[in-house]
Amino acid sequence: MLAVFRREFNAYFSSAIGYIYLVVFYVVTAIPFALMMLSYSTDLSLVFSWTFTILMFIIPVLTMRLFSEEKKQRTDQALLTAPVNLSGIVIGKFLSAFCVLALGIAVIFVYGIVLSVFAPMDWAVIIGSLVGTLLMGAALISVGMFISSLTENQVIAAVGSLVCCMVLMMLNVVTSAVPAGFLRDVLNSLAFYNRYYPLTSGIFNVSDVLYFISFIVVFNFLTIRVLEKKRWA
Repeated sequence: MLAVFRREFNAYFSSAIGYIYLVVFYVVTAIPFALMMLSYSTDLSLVFSWTFTILMFIIPVLTMRLFSEEKKQRTDQALLTAPVNLSGIVIGKFLSAFCVLALGIAVIFVYGIVLSVFAPMDWAVIIGSLVGTLLMGAALISVGMFISSLTENQVIAAVGSLVCCMVLMMLNVVTSAVPAGFLRDVLNSLAFYNRYYPLTSGIFNVSDVLYFISFIVVFNFLTIRVLEKKRWA
């Protein structure tokens, strides 16, 4: 697992993907931060709002190559027949993408430290927002990685991941058009925003945290199943 993690993590920065992601993320989050500074505000909610939106576009870029590239370069068979557990391969790739994501999100913590020099900060809200963002990002990575395992075309993997990310992150908007009842309740419970928002308010609901963790486990498991099918095909 560690070997896979190191290989994949280094691959992000041996190509331009890792650097492009960090530059885009830092620039996009710096804009609302600068607006806050100009308005003498210490509320990071605008930064997290922008982050929530940009994640649906960034995650597909981070995950599109994880398995699709292996297939395109015909190195997937060597990987699948290597003396390593398939779960180790999936977890290693997942953690590599997650750590790259976390490198970008970490800058928001730096923003909080900078603002704390000028005024007291509500760290419960900041930490909750960071945890929520990381959990949601991890869940989206697991979805993107699963889609990447289904195709050798990175563009298809990216577009498929983008569609899934948009659906999951905007599901709460769709539910407003659904009549009140069982279906609406189910859709509301699945909507990422409804699970993410309480955390941004500093409210740590165990159910929200477990939802994201369960989502990660399920899609990583599905990815493992896809690889198992290919290993014995």
